[in-house]
Order: sequence, then structure tokens, then C-alpha cells
Amino acid sequence: MTAIHRRGLLTTTLILATAAPFVARAGSQEIQMLNMHPEDRRQRMIFYPRLLTLQPGDSVKFIAVDRGHNSASVDGMVPDGGATWQGGINEEVEVTFERPGYYGYKCTPHITLGMVGLIVVEGEGKLDNLEAARAVTHRGRAARAFDEIWAQAETDGLLS
Repeated sequence: MTAIHRRGLLTTTLILATAAPFVARAGSQEIQMLNMHPEDRRQRMIFYPRLLTLQPGDSVKFIAVDRGHNSASVDGMVPDGGATWQGGINEEVEVTFERPGYYGYKCTPHITLGMVGLIVVEGEGKLDNLEAARAVTHRGRAARAFDEIWAQAETDGLLS
């Protein structure tokens, strides 16, 4: 084998080995449950990221990085026929999102501290539950956190 062929084979192998983790992870995302934001120490009790966009069939694994947290869907913030979930404290939970729309989620013990998030599943019918999801009222810091998340979703073009 010539040096050029060996180099080409090595380059191709390196490219495939580098791409393999991305292929294996297609359609799967992670959200961390944290006591403190990894980049802004002023933000406490947070999901990271707290706004995520998916395609139908994608899944999310909520990772219990710090103890004392869970992930649960918020009543009224899930499209008709969409997945709902109630993870246990300190437990990872994986949810597959088949139905387009807006999915609000919370940490049950820390919702009033603003530990909430939003998943947007793209596709036909995405807007069907937008008004209902935005109309849900929240107590404590959750209200402000959702206001910030909805503003970010609008900036990102996710509300149309």
C-alpha cells in the first residue's frame, strides 16, 4: 500500500470515528438538573438547557446531575396526545416526543424557585397548543422564568 493510500485510509477512518458519536446520538438530547448554572453562578435551581427544540420522535434524557431534583411535565403545557411524565427525585427519566407542540416541564420541589423549562417539537400542528401553554399561570419565580423562556423562544423564531 502506498503512503498516499495509507494516509487516505487513515483520514477516512478518523473522519468516520469522529462522526460516529454524532450519528449514534441523532434524535437524542440531554437536559441537566442542576443546583447552579454552569456558566452563570447567579442562576440557581435550573435545567440546562431550559429551552430545547426537537423533531418528532426525538427523545430527551433528564440527567440528575445534582441531588434533590426531578423532571415532570406541567399540566396544561402539553399538546393533546403528547407525552406527559413524572420523574422521581434523583432519578433520570427519558421521554420521547412524538407530537409537535410546546411542552412545559418543572422540577416539582423547586418550581416556585423558577426551575422550569420548555421543549418545542417542530412539525405540523406545532402551534395547536401555543396559546394554552402560554396561558398557564405560575407561582413564584416560575412566572418570571417562563416569561424569559417564552421571550427567548420568540427571539429564536420558535413561536411561528
